[in-house]
Amino acid sequence: MEKIKELFVVVENRAGALGELLGHLGREKVNIEAIGLFGDTAKLSVSDFERARKVLLTNNYQVETRDVLRIDLNNKPGSFAFIASRLGSAGLNIDYCYATVGKGQKNASVIIDVGDLDKAMSVLEGAER
Repeated sequence: MEKIKELFVVVENRAGALGELLGHLGREKVNIEAIGLFGDTAKLSVSDFERARKVLLTNNYQVETRDVLRIDLNNKPGSFAFIASRLGSAGLNIDYCYATVGKGQKNASVIIDVGDLDKAMSVLEGAER
């Protein structure tokens, strides 16, 4: 588990807009490590945060920086339920999350946003499953 920086980017809700945004990053050799698209906003975890931020700002995107948690979980039933329940029991609401795991992979990475990242890290310390 680690605290990471996420890019919160406003994207036009139209055909081709996400491809354009990702194309700018690809041309600058910035790899997308995780992505969530929610209507007109994209949330990105990238290989080179500062380069990505600069590229997007240069191309006139509205960009915010957010601190979020990346949690690596075993790819088995109940792993994320365990984490979400621990956070909930500590009074921490997950504002949003996104994740993926490849077929046959042993681990998944989940990106979550909660109101108090330090408390969440404390609650989850040693609890990763």
